[in-house]
Amino acid sequence: MAPAPPRKAVPKDRFPALFASLKTQTYHDPSTRGPGSHTIRTIAWNPTGHLIATGSSDRSIRIWNPDKPQVKNSTELRGHTGAIQRVAWNPTKEAELASVSSDGTCRFWDVKTRTCIATIQLGDEGVTVGWASDGSLALVVRRDDILIPIHLHPESTPTAGNPLPQSVQTNQTIFNPVGSPTTLLLTTGEGSVKICSWPPSATTAAAATNGGTPLHHSTLAPSRSSTPVPPGSSVSLQTLHTLHAHTSACISLTLSPTSRYLAIGGSDALISLYDTHDWICRRTLSSLSGSVKTVSFSWDGSYVIGGSDEGTGIDIAHAETGEIVARIETSMPAPCVSWHPNGKYWIAYSGDPAGLKIVGAAGGGL
Repeated sequence: MAPAPPRKAVPKDRFPALFASLKTQTYHDPSTRGPGSHTIRTIAWNPTGHLIATGSSDRSIRIWNPDKPQVKNSTELRGHTGAIQRVAWNPTKEAELASVSSDGTCRFWDVKTRTCIATIQLGDEGVTVGWASDGSLALVVRRDDILIPIHLHPESTPTAGNPLPQSVQTNQTIFNPVGSPTTLLLTTGEGSVKICSWPPSATTAAAATNGGTPLHHSTLAPSRSSTPVPPGSSVSLQTLHTLHAHTSACISLTLSPTSRYLAIGGSDALISLYDTHDWICRRTLSSLSGSVKTVSFSWDGSYVIGGSDEGTGIDIAHAETGEIVARIETSMPAPCVSWHPNGKYWIAYSGDPAGLKIVGAAGGGL
């Protein structure tokens, strides 16, 4: 979907000075009515980086154009009756957004027409939602740790598939980064990340759950998906491998754009970086003060950041060395952080009472 990044990566020795030249733009939503009433709970760039969505405690979703910070140039999406927990863009479309809420629904939006094109009843509060890289599937995690796959069909409305109960707390999921969904990664409350095959199997036999078969980078490569299990069948995920990543709950995870590293954020205030070629932890970043709610890589995979709802400031680490190369000073904790996805070293973050902020959107030399 997104075109190739238009520039070369900035090396570590030049990054601090260039990043310091970037100016920050604030995006203020006038619907703020007081402390906490409009807390941004989730942010997400669309695949091209031309739009960014925010979801808030007051049930609103707002779509911003980073180049036009005035609210008159933004789009508000309303329909949820509970706080927005997560927004996520279809990776194959510029203007299709999914959102989950504490109201127990997942909604799909056409941002261009400002309309909700489908509403899926989840049966309980939604915690997070993520897409398969080919846009064929969205996966919701419910508060009660049941996964709800939602299949998207070109000529019909989205439909929910078989629920997938999990035996442990499940906080976030991501699919393999290219092609049809064949591998699913899940963070758990036990401090581990489970790597499972997709689609779920109708058999009850489980693969190894204490380490499993050794994996390699091809686990994340696209392959032909098997035939989905018919609706109504009893299904479960087959665990291929388990990464025992943290001493407490694993909260967030993301793959670098090159798929070289998997970043895992934990409630122990650590970010672990796993090499996906051998699934060994190469380094641990320890500059955060509280649970790591979000993790994000720069468009080239060179730099990584984490967001927490404790402490202040956002440290930018060099992925290959773990060295802190720059820092964004903030007056409040920034739980949601996200790099621009396509060729810019911009960073969007939440937590400031004034609203969404994007470092780089107001200009600079990087």
